[in-house]
Amino acid sequence: MAATVAVPVASVESDPDRCGAEEEARENEAEEDGNQQAGPISTSQSRLAKLPLARIKALMKADPDVSLASQESVFIIAKATELFVEMIAKDALVYAQQGKRKTLQRKDLDNAIEAIDEFAFLEGM
Repeated sequence: MAATVAVPVASVESDPDRCGAEEEARENEAEEDGNQQAGPISTSQSRLAKLPLARIKALMKADPDVSLASQESVFIIAKATELFVEMIAKDALVYAQQGKRKTLQRKDLDNAIEAIDEFAFLEGM
């Protein structure tokens, strides 16, 4: 014969101190992240960029019109590229899911390019 024991469970909603503490912790983390960004550009930007900055700088310098590229410009190009790839991948994912697939294929990217006016410059590639 098994006996059941009722254990009171504290609700998150009923504990206002806990919610306030969590919000304060998030604000402190945000402030710390903000303080890190104000530091040296090379250390904070290299952590924030997911693409290799050295390769992006080399690609930028491959253009004959570009003689010098500052760290800030390389970082901005890296972030813009990351956001572009993320946006087109998310749009292509919609087409992959419509085809009941989890893997993006070339046709998904082609469909996203054709359907979205922002990607018109990529048509025919």
